[in-house]
Amino acid sequence: MAPLGLIVAAFLAYSVPPYLTLDPGRSRVPAPAGFAPHYWFLVAHIAFGSIAIVGVILQVWPWLRRTHPVVHRRVGRVYVFAGAVPAAVMAAVIGAVSPFGPVVAALDVVAALLWLGFTIAGWRAVRERRFADHRKWMVRSFAMCMNTLMTRALSPLGFLLVLPRGGDKETMILSAATVSAVLSVLTLLLLSQWWLDRTPKRASGR
Repeated sequence: MAPLGLIVAAFLAYSVPPYLTLDPGRSRVPAPAGFAPHYWFLVAHIAFGSIAIVGVILQVWPWLRRTHPVVHRRVGRVYVFAGAVPAAVMAAVIGAVSPFGPVVAALDVVAALLWLGFTIAGWRAVRERRFADHRKWMVRSFAMCMNTLMTRALSPLGFLLVLPRGGDKETMILSAATVSAVLSVLTLLLLSQWWLDRTPKRASGR
């Protein structure tokens, strides 16, 4: 948990500060033409997403789940309703108009809808006391919550893979963004399923 917490803290320390001033000129994501509110959707996504990524770290912390189940439930509600659900909706909106090309746009929307669907499925499962199903869906929700972080982490690899092809700077940036986006979604989905397949299945309880 400690390395994961440090990685998330470093990611937030790098990603969030430019948006605290609410100055569109400091945005790291170029605004697409014809969608004026893009920056404000992006800021909302970052705000809700920050709540989600901190909340999900607490949710997957075994010690907290085991020793403080009430805290786990309360943080879970915050993660779902003040983090993952609104962040995923905002991600789908800004992803649909991504300036990094149609493939990245499609992947961003798919990842956002998966995050939304996994989270809602996990919430419904725990409401119906299907705790084993709840765990499975929330592991997948955790995976999709990490998509932006994983995409940034894989960006250098994306550039290395497209570098031999050459081309102008803009084409290379779009190609690298596409490669890192594809690798991120596939890696997270495969890793989450591998984790579920390798860990003991629980019939009931958490």
